[in-house]
Amino acid sequence: MEQSGNVKTILECRNVSKEFDAYDKSGKTEVLRDISFSVKENEFLVLFGPGQCGKTTLINVLAGLETATSGEVIENGKKVTKPAPERGVVYQKTALFPWLSVMGNVEFGPRVRGQDKKTRRETAKHYIDLVGLSGFEKSYPSQLSGGMRQRVGIARAYCNQPEIMLMDEPFGHLDAQTRYMMEEELQRIWQSEKRTVIFVTNNIEEALFLADRIILLTNCPSGIKKEYIIDMPHPRSYVDPKFLSYRQEITENMDKSL
Repeated sequence: MEQSGNVKTILECRNVSKEFDAYDKSGKTEVLRDISFSVKENEFLVLFGPGQCGKTTLINVLAGLETATSGEVIENGKKVTKPAPERGVVYQKTALFPWLSVMGNVEFGPRVRGQDKKTRRETAKHYIDLVGLSGFEKSYPSQLSGGMRQRVGIARAYCNQPEIMLMDEPFGHLDAQTRYMMEEELQRIWQSEKRTVIFVTNNIEEALFLADRIILLTNCPSGIKKEYIIDMPHPRSYVDPKFLSYRQEITENMDKSL
């Protein structure tokens, strides 16, 4: 596996392209075009681009939920061909099981894999506490706010002990105040218990608040337009001159939404 200094490359996206059958059956629709990048261990990478540019498709390919038309995804030297516990996924819609409590949802992955009850409950309780939901273990999704449900989704993904967290606009459906709060919480969680994170957003402030590195994607068919190393310490301020400078530069280079 490639090393950069003492930091390991944990995932590589190599010349990935993806086509789907056109809706009218007239041919193919190209969504991703020749995308290549690598991700370092414990890096917080943001995939940023205009709406409907193929970001979710790319996340699904990285997760093993979609197969690339050409190219490949390599995780720790092995080709990604299907979903695996090593890659946790958090979407906009958390898809929690409504008939399970917070504890039941968070411990679901380890339970399905046959982990003993005591071990999985201890692990689940750790992540429930980590995301700030201590005391809500017996609550059901219908009893929780949108932000709380998203916390459950993050805890559930972490409980599977993934090497990589794939997050597809997880705060996109939240109101502005809750979204800011969840961005701060995610940064706190990541600092507390490092994971490699690949985070998708079309919100420039969110990208700059969270990222070690931003990959700017083009309109569909999506390709890489430019990469930015975000050289700012955490926590970050939205009104910091350096933050605003990055914001202006990236916004000016961004394709307009179709």
